[in-house]
Order: sequence, then structure tokens, then C-alpha cells
Amino acid sequence: MLLKSKFKLATAIGIVLSMLSLLVHLFLANYSAGGITKYSMHMDDVLPFGPRPRPRRLWGPLVPLDHLHPFVKPSKSYAVPSKHNGFIYAKIYGGFEKIQSSICDLVAVARLLNATLVIPEIQATTRTKGISDVVIVHGLPKDLREARKKIKFPTVSPRNSATPEYYIKEVLPRLVKSKVLGIIVNGGNCLQSILPASLEEFQQLRCRVAFHALRLRPQIRALGSQVVGRLRASGRPYVAYHPGLLRDTLAFHGCAELFQDIHTELIQYRRNQMIKRGTVKEQLTVDSVSRKMAGLCPLMPEEAGLLLQALGYPPTTIIFLAGSETFGGQRMLIPLRAMFANLVDRTSLCSQRELFDLVGSEDPLTSDLPQPPPPKSEKQLIEEWKRAGPRPRPLPPPPARPFYAHEKEGWYGWIGENDTEPEASLIEFRRQAHRLLWDALDYFVSVEADAFFPGFHNDGSGWPDYSSLVMGHRLYQTPSGITYRPDRKIIAALFEEVNDHRYHPPRNWTIAAREHLNRSASVEGIVSSAMLSKPVSFLAHPLPECSCRTPKSPAVQPVKDSNGRSLFGGEVECPDWMARSLAMASARNSEPQNEDYEDELREDGSSQDTQESNTSDSNKSSEQDEEMDPDD
Repeated sequence: MLLKSKFKLATAIGIVLSMLSLLVHLFLANYSAGGITKYSMHMDDVLPFGPRPRPRRLWGPLVPLDHLHPFVKPSKSYAVPSKHNGFIYAKIYGGFEKIQSSICDLVAVARLLNATLVIPEIQATTRTKGISDVVIVHGLPKDLREARKKIKFPTVSPRNSATPEYYIKEVLPRLVKSKVLGIIVNGGNCLQSILPASLEEFQQLRCRVAFHALRLRPQIRALGSQVVGRLRASGRPYVAYHPGLLRDTLAFHGCAELFQDIHTELIQYRRNQMIKRGTVKEQLTVDSVSRKMAGLCPLMPEEAGLLLQALGYPPTTIIFLAGSETFGGQRMLIPLRAMFANLVDRTSLCSQRELFDLVGSEDPLTSDLPQPPPPKSEKQLIEEWKRAGPRPRPLPPPPARPFYAHEKEGWYGWIGENDTEPEASLIEFRRQAHRLLWDALDYFVSVEADAFFPGFHNDGSGWPDYSSLVMGHRLYQTPSGITYRPDRKIIAALFEEVNDHRYHPPRNWTIAAREHLNRSASVEGIVSSAMLSKPVSFLAHPLPECSCRTPKSPAVQPVKDSNGRSLFGGEVECPDWMARSLAMASARNSEPQNEDYEDELREDGSSQDTQESNTSDSNKSSEQDEEMDPDD
């Protein structure tokens, strides 16, 4: 009995000790978890996900451009002409960038001809308030509307970059005679970009239209503001990147061989169509590598990522992918996403419901995909069995492999079976309309970005391009913001030097790429880019007509092109009321700025290389540097 009682006592003591040990472990685990949580929350404020210093070199503002501010003379300073010559209605064809550029040109043309502009048919989603010196109406008067349906009024299709003299001498007499004239715009530029000095008010009118009067739908602006807020929710800035990989663009410039497999064939097919229409005057097959070296092809997303790394952007940088089309799909973005994991777009920042509300309600369309035959009833199957003939019968062939929906959508459905691309279906036309909405949303987010990197601008086609319009809007709205303008010819030569070891380039290569990109974001890059962009689209470089300088800004030597036209430095002085307002805003927002932080370079170890390169001789040749490179 004594032995049994001792055994029970030991058992009870063991159970109590086990309970106490379990409670102690639970308490320690809870305390440790709380400590880790507090520590991680504290670290979020430092590295790498919380608010962190913003190096001026990476995020701006740029001091030489900090004295520029958007300014156009108010429309009240221009008298509305008393004589009215008639109505102008227009049809605009093209993407978002061509539509925006065309509307601004059409308003200037209406002002030039003293005519009333009817809102173009494509622009049912925009508001055009605030242009008091040009009368704009939603439609023609009732009597003229009936005559238009009977095609009683003349129409003109001006060539690309038509001069003011063309409208005065050829278009105005027809307008005065018929009182109504139609204009069909295809290329996006129906008026010359650079106008004579006597027509400077028309340039400022273009700025008022593009940057103030022509506004996106309230739903687009509201969702765009939400996207910008979500991008900056972590307290960090973001970079907007537009690849510029469009099938039409690649076909026009002959960049098919830069892709593989089916994508090359698709680009060549589109280029053949352009040759038949007369859009392209060259041969079907060209050397895409030589085009790339000449700067006529877009930068690949992989190259854009390597350049951002060379600039010093860390792998945690948030990059917003803009544009409704990236030819090649997600496969083209794999290298960029491997370098920058925070690569996002509208689909990852917006819910399906938000995007659906932006599109609005639509009538359902019948699918153009092949439908399976209707199922047969039991009675029909019995009748077919009876009519099948004598027995025994051979087994029927196995059923064909079912075709999935994605195998019949887009070019998947025809490229492997036919030699000609089918006509666009109703669903495809609807998708094209949706792309205008996505481009408009991404345009808003790109203009508001802390930095912008274009994959393809100044393409040499003579038409406005998406990236150039974004860059022009940023130059007008926030001139001191970081907007890169890389020279693709120089970039192609740089990548040719390190073609075999792109991911481990020598230090001199990194320094050369960084210096070029930093220059492209400065005054030097603005001027060199304006030489190519302003003759094509005024909105791509609205300086100096649509900007002013603060009175106490340092003196700037005006820069002019070969024809004596000012490109930079000829801005007027900001009025006193505007200078006082800017001074008050600057005093309220004055905060210590973070200068260049060399430790903010790439977090993969390039900061150490850069510090070593700053202490070493920067004039060492690339051959010497490659000899010291341990990767060789």
C-alpha cells in the first residue's frame, strides 16, 4: 500500500510539473511573438519595406528644373471673333495617344478657321469645358444634321502635320461655302506641331486643351487616384514604365527578328499588310539587329531592368507597368520581374469589380468560338442505332480532342490553320474600346509617378507615341520630376559591349550607363529629346510656350534648334501673384532634402563597387577594367 501511495504521489507531482512547464512555454512563446512583432514593425520604418530616405538622384526634384512652372495665358486675353464661318465635325481613328493629340489640333484648327467644333465622335468619354475662345457643341443643329446624313457636306483628310496655310487656303473656302465641313484624322497630327511665332497663342491654346480642358471621365480619375494611393501606401515612391511593345510599332520598324517563334510571324504578317496599304515603303524582311543598333526598336523589359539597376534602384522598388498591350505577353516580363519583384499593373492593383464598373454595363455579344453540337435525346439515339445497318459493326473512331476556348481566341485560332488573319469580330472591337480605357487609366498613373522610364519614345514614325505624351505632360506639370529620356542608339551600343555578361557588367559600364541616363533626365536630355519630339508632337515638348520661370531663378542660356526656334530657356517670367503663391507653398512644404546617398545603390552589392569606382581612377579604359573583373 505504501508503494502504491508513493507511486500515485510521484505521478501527481509529474503531472503538475508538466502543466507548469507547458504554461511557462506558452507564456514565453507569446512574449517572444510579441517581441518579434514589435521588432518587425519597428524595422518596417527603416528597411526595406517602410518609409525610407528618398535620394534626390533617384526621385528628384532636379534643382536646375525646379524654377519651371506650368503657365498659359488665360483665355480671357483672346477676343472671340465676331464672324462665324460654320461648323466642323471630325472622325478620329487611332489609339489613345493619337486621339488626344488630334483633339488638341482640331480645337486649334477651329480657332484658326473661326468655326464651331462639334465634339468628335470618339470623344464621348471626355469633358471639354474651359475653352472659352473656341465654341464647342455636342452636335450639329437639327437642319444641318439631316443634311449630313445625306452626305451633302464635303470632307477633307489632311495629311500629317498640315500647315496653317493649308487650312486657310484650301479648307476655309470650302467651309465658308458649305457652312459644314468634315475632317477625318488618321495619323494623330492634323496640324503642324511647330507654328510661327505669330501663332503662339494657338500653342498655348493646345496646352489649355490638353492639360486643363480635356479631362478624363470622373470614374477614370477616381480610380487612377486610388491606384496612385495604393502604390504609395507603403510610404515609398514608384516608377512608371511603359514598354512600348506594340505589334503595329514593331511591324512598322521591322523588329520581328528580335522575337521568337510565332511572334515573329505575327509581326511579319502585320508588316506585310502595312506594305500593301502603303504605310511602309520598305521591304518585308529587314535586319532587325541593325535596326536595334540604330535605335529604331524598343528597349526590351530585360534591358530596362538592367538600366534601372545600373541607376541604383534597389530590388524592392515598386514599378508600375503602363500600357494596354505588351506584345509577347507575360513571357517578355519574366526577366524584369526577376530583378524587381514589385512589378505591378492595373490588374494587380484593381479588383475585377472596379475595372468592370469603369467599363460600365454592356450588351452581351454572341461568342465567335465554335460551339459543341446540341445533345441528343435517348429517343434519337435509339433511332440512330436502328438505322445503323447490319451487325456486327466496327467500332466508331475515337472522339476528336476538344478545343479549348483559349485555342480559338485571337491569333491562336488562325495562325496555325490559315495564311490570312480573319476580320475583327464584335468581341475584338469591344476589346479595342476597352484598351482605350486602360490606356487612359495608365496615363493618369504614369503622369503622377515619382519617376518615369519609357521603353520606346521618339520612334521616328512621325506620329505621336504614348510615352512621349506622358513625358510632355510631366514636363508641363512637374518639370523637376525624374523623367528619363534614354537614347536607344547609345543604349544599344552599351549592351553590345556586355552582350555575353549583361548581369555582371564591369564597373565602367555601370558608370557609363548611369551617367547617360542621369543626363537624359536633366536639361541636356530635355533639349536633345526635343530635337526629335517637338517636330512630331507639340504636346511632347510644350516648352517654352506653356511654362514660366520664377523671378529669382538663376539665369539660363536659351537653347534653340537649327532653325532658330527656342527649345529651352525662353520661358516668360511668372506673374507676381503666381510667384507669391509658389513662395508660400514652398515655405509650407520646406523639408530637409536627402542628397545623393551612395549607400542607396543596388542592394545586391553594386553600392560597394560604386564606392570603389569613385575612389579609383574614373578614366580607366574598359579593357583594363575587364581584366580586373573576376567574372571574366
